[in-house]
Amino acid sequence: MKNRSITVQGAAVGITTRHEQDYISLTDMVKNFDGGSALIEQWLKNKDTVLFLGVWEQINNPGFNSLEFEGIRNEAGRNSFYLPAKKWIGATGAIGLYAKAGRYGGKR
Repeated sequence: MKNRSITVQGAAVGITTRHEQDYISLTDMVKNFDGGSALIEQWLKNKDTVLFLGVWEQINNPGFNSLEFEGIRNEAGRNSFYLPAKKWIGATGAIGLYAKAGRYGGKR
């Protein structure tokens, strides 16, 4: 993996190249906002986000598990719905997001 960063409104945002694809760090993007990484969790709970990720995967990922996606899609938007990135990736075979432990054990 190759790492570099860009500066966005004064904040360094990491970019990692993995399997010849660039990924931006969502953690870096939200670290200067109140709530920080909780914003990512809220974003992944949002039904529209789940639908967007599902469509993106269906277009770009031939190995995407659409059957698992349908189950997640049906749960999305409920108050009790929680979707960690690792669960999304593990259940659906998603390639558009990836999660890794951060410097202090958090996810990236």
